[in-house]
Amino acid sequence: MHIDPTVYTGRPSDQRIPQEEAIYDKLEELSIPFTRVDHDHADTMEDCLRIESVLGGKICKNLFLCNRQQTEFYLLMMPGDKPFKTKYLSAQLGCSRLSFAAAGHMEEYLHTIPGSVSALELLFDVQGKVQLVIDQPLLAGDTISGHPGISTSTLRMRREDLLNYVEAVGHSPIYVDLPDPRETGEA
Repeated sequence: MHIDPTVYTGRPSDQRIPQEEAIYDKLEELSIPFTRVDHDHADTMEDCLRIESVLGGKICKNLFLCNRQQTEFYLLMMPGDKPFKTKYLSAQLGCSRLSFAAAGHMEEYLHTIPGSVSALELLFDVQGKVQLVIDQPLLAGDTISGHPGISTSTLRMRREDLLNYVEAVGHSPIYVDLPDPRETGEA
């Protein structure tokens, strides 16, 4: 996997996919500064670990989930190194049988593909179909990182700026405190 060793500030000068351009437009409209690293597709947390060393910050895990009936959708942001157990999130949200949502729903509501999802794509969920859920430990850091519509770039911004972005695009997060399965003996 190739990672450009340069850490950029601001949007790229070359043409990008429309979703990525729309995210940069919104960040500029809101005057939210960010740093950016460009790289080959980073579709796994292992890829993201390599990007972290260039970006200078942790990359969070973003999981697109739904209920069994596929009528309620959730975007979970959590620490990238923390294992995920659906039973903990289901219990805290008061819903049963959460599972990974189909790629078609991700495309329909967030205009992205698996491996590229982040809170930045909530810009495209104008009907409010996706509920953002943030695991509290993620808020311990000063910055949060994510892909801007496609996993060939990663942006890092101040935590407060990302939360302001999410609110500006019409989403209010739910905060949860998911136990770490490694500490409960379930990992």
